[in-house]
Amino acid sequence: MSSTLVSILIVAGVILVPLVLIALFVIFQYNGLVRGRNGYRNAFAQIDVQLKRRHDLIPNLVETAKGYMKHERETLEAVIAARQGAESARTNAAANPGDPAAMKQLAQAEGGLGGTLGRLFALSEAYPDLKANQNMMQLSEELTSTENRISFARQAFNDAVLKYNNMRETFPTNIIAGMFNFVVAESFEITNEAEREAVKVKF
Repeated sequence: MSSTLVSILIVAGVILVPLVLIALFVIFQYNGLVRGRNGYRNAFAQIDVQLKRRHDLIPNLVETAKGYMKHERETLEAVIAARQGAESARTNAAANPGDPAAMKQLAQAEGGLGGTLGRLFALSEAYPDLKANQNMMQLSEELTSTENRISFARQAFNDAVLKYNNMRETFPTNIIAGMFNFVVAESFEITNEAEREAVKVKF
């Protein structure tokens, strides 16, 4: 092997080895960001299932209450309107989990729904026959169980979002995140936790 060829190979090695290392680094960081993004999207899918279940229970709850609370039409209509708003927000958030605007809209809608449900349950205290209704008791129990599942799923989602955001913002991964447009993800925080807690009423 001639000295010229050896020199060419050395120069090529000096140039190629760093390029290969840089390429491997970029691939590793990129794949980590993809895994993080997929992680919080999968975690939101678990929330989505429980929110849909919650929203599906509400029309039956209102229909049951309607037979006893004829003078509380405004409250019942407010619950249905809030449910429709929350369902619309859920659909938007499911299309792009972590999107700041969609997640804030969902949090606000769910907080509003929790507030109207809380008022419904507070008013139902004045209707003993409704409280004793077997269907109402079952729906209330299912709703409470769903609320608990939402709470656990929400915590898992927020943990996944935090992990992704930390990865995205730390050096040197933030460089790769900027290059490939990995945007910040928004956690799912209920706007009024006190109102949400009011839903958990036992009949």
